[in-house]
Amino acid sequence: MKHLSNLLFEAKILKFIPRAGFPFLGAGRETVAEHSFSVTFIGYVMSRMVPGVDALRLISMCLVHDLPEARTGDLNYVNKKYVIADEHSAIEDAMRHIPFGDDIVDMVLEFKKQETMEARLAHDADQLAFILDLKSISDTGHTAPDQWIPVVKKRMKTDIGRQLADAVLDTRWDAWWMDGYTE
Repeated sequence: MKHLSNLLFEAKILKFIPRAGFPFLGAGRETVAEHSFSVTFIGYVMSRMVPGVDALRLISMCLVHDLPEARTGDLNYVNKKYVIADEHSAIEDAMRHIPFGDDIVDMVLEFKKQETMEARLAHDADQLAFILDLKSISDTGHTAPDQWIPVVKKRMKTDIGRQLADAVLDTRWDAWWMDGYTE
């Protein structure tokens, strides 16, 4: 139980690790844990839309895909030019004494390799979470996301990911809030 307790504390630390790219946008902020929630929820939605996908695997992969960042931190694209995070060793070390640790290691590696439908959907969920952030920041008057939206949209690997990206980009960030508003 001690090792499981340590795992829970390690996952909890993601609530305090900031995502590294937001300062370059000039607006917004997010922790790795907040990002992981968004990715996991998007993965859940996608699992309901794609017949034959292993929903539990997809959702689980979305949940743990950034768990190595508890040890490595989140690196933006400029950081990655100079710093090489050994996420493979980080997740293996973290899971060394966990009874189901091999399952988590396998999911993180599957996510990185992008060879399965679940991994490609999880990848798209990860990118869609970023597109949602970029669209929200853009809709509130900031222009920095405008150069990133096309770049991130090109990263989509699945038809459902591209369709959702288009729908997000065609929807104002607060449309759900104003729907049916009356005074």
